Order: sequence, then structure tokens, then C-alpha cells
Amino acid sequence: MTELIRTNLPTLKKTASYYVVHVTVAALVAYAVTGNFLLAITLSLLEPTVQAFAFFFHEKAWQRWGGRRAAVPKTLSTARA
Repeated sequence: MTELIRTNLPTLKKTASYYVVHVTVAALVAYAVTGNFLLAITLSLLEPTVQAFAFFFHEKAWQRWGGRRAAVPKTLSTARA
């Protein structure tokens, strides 16, 4: 588990930062719409928590896809040479 955290530390930090921003914005919007502080806090914690997990896995997939995509032109240029 420690190795998983160490390997993914930059992505985990970025995810945590994104989470804080998302919760803050969601709470402000939910309060503006509902006028209810408790409901705003509940809504603002539920949706961004799910989004934080989705973002982490999206980021990992994006890194993997981007790495393969960057390798393709090198392969093509080598094959033509």
C-alpha cells in the first residue's frame, strides 16, 4: 500500500487539491440554490467525493493512453526511415 501511495503521490496530491476546490464551489452553489446550509454541505460532500475517485482513475488512464500515443509517431518515423 505504501508503494502504491508513493508511486501515485503527485496524482494523489492533485486529486486532493481538486477535491477541496470542488467541495468549496459545490457548497457555495448548493447553498445559493437551496438556502439550506446542512443540505448544501451534504450535497457538496457527496458528489465531489465520488468525482475525486473518478478523477484519480481518469488521470491514470489518461497518463497511460497519452504515453502510448506519444510512442506511436516514433514508431512510424522509425519504420519510414
